[in-house]
Amino acid sequence: MHFPAVPPYASRRSAVMAENMVATSQPLATQAGLAMLSRGGNAVDAALATAIALTMLEPTGNGIGSDGFAILWDGSALHGLNASGRAPAAWTPERFTGGMPERGWETVTVPGAVGGWVALSEKFGKLPFDDLFEPAIRYAENGFAVSPVIGKLWGIGASELHDQPGFRDHFMPGGRAPVAGERFVNADAAATLRMIARTNGEAFYRGELAERIAAHAARHGAVLTVEDMAANAPEWCGTVEKAFDGMELHEIPPNGQGIAACMALGMLSHTPIRDLSPEDPRALHLMWEAMKLALRDALAYVAEPAAMVGGVGSADLLDDGYLKERAALIDAARAQDFGAGAPKRGGTVYLAAADSSGMMVSYIQSNYAGFGSGVVVPGTGIHLQNRALGFTLEPGHPNEVGGGKRPFHTIIPGFLTEKGQPRMAFGVMGGPMQAQGHVQMVLRTQVWGQDVQTATDAPRWRVTEGLGVACETSMPKDALDALAALGHDITLETPDSAFGFGGAQLIQRLDSGVYAGGSDPRKDGCAAGF
Repeated sequence: MHFPAVPPYASRRSAVMAENMVATSQPLATQAGLAMLSRGGNAVDAALATAIALTMLEPTGNGIGSDGFAILWDGSALHGLNASGRAPAAWTPERFTGGMPERGWETVTVPGAVGGWVALSEKFGKLPFDDLFEPAIRYAENGFAVSPVIGKLWGIGASELHDQPGFRDHFMPGGRAPVAGERFVNADAAATLRMIARTNGEAFYRGELAERIAAHAARHGAVLTVEDMAANAPEWCGTVEKAFDGMELHEIPPNGQGIAACMALGMLSHTPIRDLSPEDPRALHLMWEAMKLALRDALAYVAEPAAMVGGVGSADLLDDGYLKERAALIDAARAQDFGAGAPKRGGTVYLAAADSSGMMVSYIQSNYAGFGSGVVVPGTGIHLQNRALGFTLEPGHPNEVGGGKRPFHTIIPGFLTEKGQPRMAFGVMGGPMQAQGHVQMVLRTQVWGQDVQTATDAPRWRVTEGLGVACETSMPKDALDALAALGHDITLETPDSAFGFGGAQLIQRLDSGVYAGGSDPRKDGCAAGF
């Protein structure tokens, strides 16, 4: 791999090189992480300060009421953290006979991100927990200038959510959403962050903040209680992995969709993908078909491990013999609408951080849909996720809604090792785009030799339903014509459309020991280091 690569795509940026690095979707958040590194903190401190700052700077994608996941290399071993919350204990399928709502209190599960911050800091951080909140509190108290992409999304969210409890009062000062360049102040959130920092998260789960969240829920007929909040517990869950030509893709185990990226990569290892170029329609066809196969299985089987039915577990879904069978279903001459197999017969903010000691962190947190549920707890600045949308009402499905269950999660941090050694912390935020984005980033950087910035600049695709595939308008027309001839139902979208094509952040460790960082031009952010 050579830097700079000859850029085959329109790009605003080159890969950034440094011994300490942070890559995020918001420049001020990147600076928050670098500030921790410059005062002697490590990559975990940097990741946490960045994540906490993002709850203020990018409220369209995450907040204090988010969930989070992390994969990190501590210098000698890899660790995975699941900090996603559970459904209120009183939830039953009968509560949702009218269907799963998309917004409002009935979509709110216990927020897990704050517990994840505490767990990561206690196990791996160097700096005092309080220090990690300083940039976020400063931006909340003094305000910050809304950035362009976030400003656009803020307006879209406000048009839909202005009637949700607390939303208008908190996120629409003067009766409208702020636009790019305007200052937004969040004094309530500053007080909340101080309380979380001072109590090491206890106020959020077992103190004043938990009581205020539960009281607001009760006022609106919801059943999230202080007992639900107190029961929250992050889980050190390790990773699932799949090898491909000497490298290993690591993902958080179910209840997340990351296993689908491992499955697709495992299927592609049984195809001639290595012999093709990234924009070759034959390569795109193989990727699309493998991704469809993997996602169909994920939607059928993936839930929290205790709920996965039929004896199907992660090992079954990742079995190489099974993935070889699934890959054999791919027809080079036509697109197909696959169903789920029988493995056992019988939208988000993402950031990456790395330091000169070799520690690397891949971290993601999200409210799911833009602004999540739309609910803001008065006087706290806490806006809450809508992760209940990850449940289904299909009777007997492993992901059927139920009290105390974790829902299916779309947010996934990715991590690559090469023969057991750390190679890349990366992620591609954006709902159903995420596992698909991981496969695209892995192949572009590791198989086709593109540098991290070139890989994130490249045109993207995402499979949808049936034979559908959404592609960016920058994808070569001759390739699209050839793929349409195979039966793919292709729609063209601009990078900033609806669900879009995600936002990638990548930090790769080079053979020299320094890092190369890439940050998605589809977002406001940047990679920076020293």
